[in-house]
Amino acid sequence: MGKPTDPLREEHKGLLPHIEKLRKLADSVGEAPPETLRRDVDEGYAFLTHRLIPHAKAEDLALYPVVAKAMGAPQATATMSRDHLEVGRLTGELERLRDRLSAAAADPVIEKDLRRVLYGLYALVKVHFAKEEEVYLPLLDERLTAGEAQDVFEAMERAAGGAQREPAA
Repeated sequence: MGKPTDPLREEHKGLLPHIEKLRKLADSVGEAPPETLRRDVDEGYAFLTHRLIPHAKAEDLALYPVVAKAMGAPQATATMSRDHLEVGRLTGELERLRDRLSAAAADPVIEKDLRRVLYGLYALVKVHFAKEEEVYLPLLDERLTAGEAQDVFEAMERAAGGAQREPAA
């Protein structure tokens, strides 16, 4: 039998290849043709706004209150929520850089900023997922029944659906 938090672990597994694409995209800045870079930045931005940020909002609304209660500390997840704010801020910065990208010519200043933002997003999200999987999920596996965990994940799905209809942070 699996762990109560396996659905979230599976969701992370589905998101991680897209996170790796952000690193590969950062590696390609200055190397890829401008039209390819523009397309790949568009894809990365779409992933962030349509999948990752809704996932983060769902965690804030449905998962983290359960973690805080299980830990007996209302502020136990504050640093994780702060990570989510930073992902939103960096995504906004990526959007502004994306709007300045030209399909015809490279701009070294934009390329430098683009690499910084993409590597920042990659590192932040990789560490964030690791903290959840190494600290929060084992705690929930110990303290939640399978039914309680299922209720949390259903609440996350509802929250993510609502977040997908909202503008990106």
